[in-house]
Amino acid sequence: MKQIQDIYPMLATPRKVVITMHQKPDADAMGSALGLYHFLIRFGHSVTVISPTKWAEWLKWMPACHEVIDYEYNPEKGNAALDQAEWLFCLDFNTLLRTRSMAGKLKKLSCIKILIDHHQEPESANFTYGASDTSKSSTSEMVYDLIVGSGHADKINREVAACLYAGVMTDTGSFRFPAATASVHRMVAVLKDTGLNHSKIHENLFDNFLENRLRFTGYVLEHKMDIFYEYNTALISIPWKDLVRFEIKTGDTEGLVNYPLTIQGIKMAALIIDRDEEVKCSFRSKGDFDVNAFARKYFEGGGHINAAGGRSGDNLEQTVQRFMAAIKENSSQLQ
Repeated sequence: MKQIQDIYPMLATPRKVVITMHQKPDADAMGSALGLYHFLIRFGHSVTVISPTKWAEWLKWMPACHEVIDYEYNPEKGNAALDQAEWLFCLDFNTLLRTRSMAGKLKKLSCIKILIDHHQEPESANFTYGASDTSKSSTSEMVYDLIVGSGHADKINREVAACLYAGVMTDTGSFRFPAATASVHRMVAVLKDTGLNHSKIHENLFDNFLENRLRFTGYVLEHKMDIFYEYNTALISIPWKDLVRFEIKTGDTEGLVNYPLTIQGIKMAALIIDRDEEVKCSFRSKGDFDVNAFARKYFEGGGHINAAGGRSGDNLEQTVQRFMAAIKENSSQLQ
């Protein structure tokens, strides 16, 4: 994989471009993709954004989000764009498997593939050019670095700013995580200079849910959260029937795993959800407990030191038992 700086001289030549991201995109995945989209169209590129799956309702305010193709819903349209692509930007994922049913198609494409990602252990062999930097707060910050580094900061308009701000703000936990470095705050200052209304973006992301989601959150914290003080760990486990009961949609469980970390002494929090087709896991930690290594070892996943995800082919009860055995094995690190 060659350095991403090598594409800078080529940015001004219009091409057919596809931008994609990981399945069930969060604000950083969608924000970085659409931020890059709004940047590239200013050069005259023909740009298509494809999401492997549907996305949360609270992301649909983003400029041009209505133009994003849902590959799972419309694979024919997605494949048509991919077949014509000269450049493929892969954002916010380190392995093609994170694009779900798109993975096989992406693997076969002969076009130039460009990775922009901040997760550990990227599949570098699958990409022509790329930037992979785990020290970065978000993929949105890395897209900003590309824009500025290529000498085109003047192309940052309000649409680019809104999308990138949403991504960096959410991936830094509203700027409270260690990844919110001085350079992140300098980036935000530049975005604000475009006339960005950051208060409206916070409202769109955090004050934009239906009543059932709030009631679901209360129910889960009351009835589905277990605290294991001997391991400084909290677990939320949610069966499929509860998702159906509260009519939970894509994105409605976003951030739920963070609630237990507000409890004094809790070092690790886990969210295990029966999604019907498989059991999904999210892990968060404070301090030096590495949930990326934990997810990779026990749950076929990965991510960052303090935020990671995984999956399980077992049922919910069996997965919870595996989790309990895993934290017992790691009890010395969780003290």
